[in-house]
Amino acid sequence: MESRALPVPDGLDGTRVDAALAKMLGFSRTFAAEVADAGGVELDGRTVGRSDRLRAGSWLSVSWTPRREPEIVPMAVPDLSIVHDDDDLVVVDKPAGVAAHPSVGWEGPTVLGALAAAGFRIATTGAAERQGIVHRLDVGTSGLMVVAKSESAYTALKHAFKEREVEKIYHAVVQGHPDPLAGTIDAPIGRHPTHSWKFAVTPTGKDSVTHYETLEAFPGASLLEIHLETGRTHQIRVHMAAHRHPCVGDPLYGADPTLSAHLGLTRQWLHAHQLSFTHPGTGEWSTFLSPYPADLAHALEVLRSE
Repeated sequence: MESRALPVPDGLDGTRVDAALAKMLGFSRTFAAEVADAGGVELDGRTVGRSDRLRAGSWLSVSWTPRREPEIVPMAVPDLSIVHDDDDLVVVDKPAGVAAHPSVGWEGPTVLGALAAAGFRIATTGAAERQGIVHRLDVGTSGLMVVAKSESAYTALKHAFKEREVEKIYHAVVQGHPDPLAGTIDAPIGRHPTHSWKFAVTPTGKDSVTHYETLEAFPGASLLEIHLETGRTHQIRVHMAAHRHPCVGDPLYGADPTLSAHLGLTRQWLHAHQLSFTHPGTGEWSTFLSPYPADLAHALEVLRSE
């Protein structure tokens, strides 16, 4: 068991307990919430919950049991394919059910574990379990990811993603028909106020911009092409759900389970279809494409047949 006691600084006055612990002690937001839920946080001697607000000048006492840091475990992923490989980077086509990197609580396959099993060497700084990771895809989202192999590529790609110099194009099947058929959703995204594992459009969230265009319309659903201007966690899923057109197959954000079952989907119909960026080694604009995997292609066939 470890513990810390410290005063609440003025800059965190009114901040949620879980958010403050993440900033003050370097916890992940999820772990901070777990510590609070376990009764490990006291404010001036009174136990507080994850969503309680701190008061500047109050005395914060935190007790927790450290968790073992996640490690990269080599694990072959037969469905993960290498789209491009050179001395600076590797572009992979990630199947659904695979996380980008190890994390506490995840025991399944990861992109980094698959690359390690295939003999790839990633030589970059950063947290050991995230070496080379410059962006991520949700576990249930398939498609293209680029992983840096060299330090120079890592630095350049991190900068490119931060400055929005990377073109990310997704295809998604959503419920209903967006009105207008093409448009922009500009709404801040942050942690859900009552569910720590979800995200939501919230006034205190981070700027988030999603551009969409309808490619095909079916009875009760639409195939969209989506350009991300920002890259927030669950951005497409949150924005489309807030627009009342959740991704088909996404029960976390309100998808109709009957339609999902009809289409044979066990995850959201969301695919990272195209990825373009300036190659950090050659300076050339490089574009990579990924076809739909079998489960998404089948669902699309069913919609088209109707």
